[in-house]
Amino acid sequence: MNILLYTIINNAFNLLQMLIMVRVVLSWVPHNPYNQLIQLLYQVTEPILRPIRETLPVQSGGIDFSPIVAF
Repeated sequence: MNILLYTIINNAFNLLQMLIMVRVVLSWVPHNPYNQLIQLLYQVTEPILRPIRETLPVQSGGIDFSPIVAF
């Protein structure tokens, strides 16, 4: 039972890391923000990235370091 729970939690965190990485890559290329998949990606990752973004200082020169901290 413990191994199953560990595997489920580990896979959930791996999926979340992958989604954050996809969001980082999408921030570098033009994309349609009204696409349903992109909106879903933002809905899943924003609750994790927003609190980090709010606590980081703004002096970062326009670079969003919240995905790095989230890893």
